[in-house]
Amino acid sequence: MDRRGFLAALGAGAAVALNGAASGGVAQGASRRRVAGFVAGGSPNWAALKARLGGRLLLPEDQGYAVARLGYNELYDSQLPAAVARCTSAEDVQSCLDVARGHGVPIAARSGGHSYLGYSVPNGGLVMDLRPMARVQVQDDGTVQVGAGARLIEVYAALADAGRLMPAGSCPTVGVGGLALGGGVGVLARKYGLTCDRLVSAEVVTADSRVVTASACSEPDLYWALRGGGGGNFGMVTRFTFSTEPAPELTVFSLRFPAGSTAAVVGAWQEWVADAPPELWSNCVVSGGTPPTCRVGGCHVGSETGLNPLLDRLVSASATQPSSRTVQAKTYLDAMKYMAGCANDTIAQCHPTSEGGVLPRAAFVAVSRVLPAPLDAQRMVQLMDGRTGIDLLLDSMGGAVARFAPDATAFPHRSALATAQIYASTTPAGKAAATAEVDAVRDGLAALGATGAYVNYIDASLPDWGTAYYGGNLPRLKAVARHYDPDQVFAFPRSVARA
Repeated sequence: MDRRGFLAALGAGAAVALNGAASGGVAQGASRRRVAGFVAGGSPNWAALKARLGGRLLLPEDQGYAVARLGYNELYDSQLPAAVARCTSAEDVQSCLDVARGHGVPIAARSGGHSYLGYSVPNGGLVMDLRPMARVQVQDDGTVQVGAGARLIEVYAALADAGRLMPAGSCPTVGVGGLALGGGVGVLARKYGLTCDRLVSAEVVTADSRVVTASACSEPDLYWALRGGGGGNFGMVTRFTFSTEPAPELTVFSLRFPAGSTAAVVGAWQEWVADAPPELWSNCVVSGGTPPTCRVGGCHVGSETGLNPLLDRLVSASATQPSSRTVQAKTYLDAMKYMAGCANDTIAQCHPTSEGGVLPRAAFVAVSRVLPAPLDAQRMVQLMDGRTGIDLLLDSMGGAVARFAPDATAFPHRSALATAQIYASTTPAGKAAATAEVDAVRDGLAALGATGAYVNYIDASLPDWGTAYYGGNLPRLKAVARHYDPDQVFAFPRSVARA
């Protein structure tokens, strides 16, 4: 069934909605067609969508639904979407919107399924699973076209085959869509910028089922918002085009420090990364306990010869010899696999078990802050004292990240020293206690001056969350959301529209 026939099956109201969408850009003011309520109540017509998608639409009674509905975080396994649509094209996304829009059901696109709050698995809603749209194609001009369902390991492998790279995150099963739309902090950020800084254009399906291209020259406000405004807020991105760079020699490193030295190392690390050359990216992981312990790792664009003096500088500043020190030269792909924790696995193995890989799902709670400058290290470490099972992960910013003004893209934390993620593995029974622990560390960091937060580590109880995520960019983001989704078709509890 083609799209015209599909809309005819939905009824005359659907045809009116299509005609309104086809009339051009979203108009301003009272003349704008409001399409969200084009069907009068009732449940979505899943049968009509089934006729369009066939076996790619999974309802609760269908074989494969039980696995297809699951996201990455096991804490949200009790959430039961009404339907999961495996979308292979922008046209599939249009069809899904035409059925679900106006019925009050939550609508979510799922790229990798790593939403920290399970928003990509809406209870009673429609999941548009973009995973089948995972093609990665490097172009002759050095750009790369990436389907919105591609996982990072697939992007890295395709780029490495072409001798190219782009900055992105470390987890191999994360989807490129959610990462890029929230900013994209990663292990090459200080040299090459955030993932969103590499976005050249995006194919987007808007709330009224139009397909538009967002770029510097087309839909510029939408293009601005997609670079750090968070996934699912303004439309469903189905394809990205990113700029890339030639892949150079990389060196990875890991230093573990003895118990009792954590405050000295954290204090030295903050000053060290603030003054480091952009070729150096590093994290500092503080593990709670009595006493807290820490390790420092990272990736250097260059050789071991260039890296070792930088590491010596950190050791000297902390006045602490590490208990272990590992430095290894790597190719781009091998470095990304190392940072992903699957250095000894094949590309196929660096996938979830549901896709034939060896990487398991996880059950966790996590929240964030953004460090604007070095904080009191002693007080930071005190926040982790006795909190066994809690990790504080500091990821360095600066370098190329700071080359943009805070309002040049939607991502506002351009002058930050580091992002902070507070993470705890847990179980459904232990979720409340773990949440209280990570929230206490989060609020303690805020008291020390870290009041911002990173939207990709989305948080259910973050105070003043709209300002924490977006700073002074929030009013413009809300205006973009009103323009492209006036009826809040895509709204969710922590969406821009509800900030």
